[in-house]
Amino acid sequence: MKTNLQFDFIVDKENNTVNVKREFAATLPLVWDAWTKPEILDLWWAPKPYQTKTKSMDFREGGTWFYGMVSPEGETHWCRNDYKKIDVQKSFSGLDAFCDENGTINTDFPRTVWNNTFTENGATTTVNIVAQYEKLADLEQIIAMGFQEGFTMALGNLDDYLNQMTK
Repeated sequence: MKTNLQFDFIVDKENNTVNVKREFAATLPLVWDAWTKPEILDLWWAPKPYQTKTKSMDFREGGTWFYGMVSPEGETHWCRNDYKKIDVQKSFSGLDAFCDENGTINTDFPRTVWNNTFTENGATTTVNIVAQYEKLADLEQIIAMGFQEGFTMALGNLDDYLNQMTK
């Protein structure tokens, strides 16, 4: 198994984006499923010790993933991702937001436009992620909230899941 997998995390303040390029030691179908099936997303999306709990997911253009990140104390932080464009096993994009338990968007927090592109490279798959924000202040708010640390942890959780699935 390849151990020196690529992981780039670049904050681009000129374009209000976070660009993440992450290589996984797994095939494209396995990595794609991990990003698009709620029962698998629930295993890795939240940074530990939080857990993801999907309330509903309709993975199609115009569909929504409605989920909570649950703290060890049982406090739930609700989120929703509205899927915009899907090209199966190649890419998908969506508009993410913090919300309440009914899916009503919390306008105190910025929304993130996610563009995820998947590329198979033999025994590995690279996911190129661009998280776009409307303005620099939004990007800076998300970074200050610990996005880099939390997302890095979540991607590590995904590594753990994929390693279990490929043994």
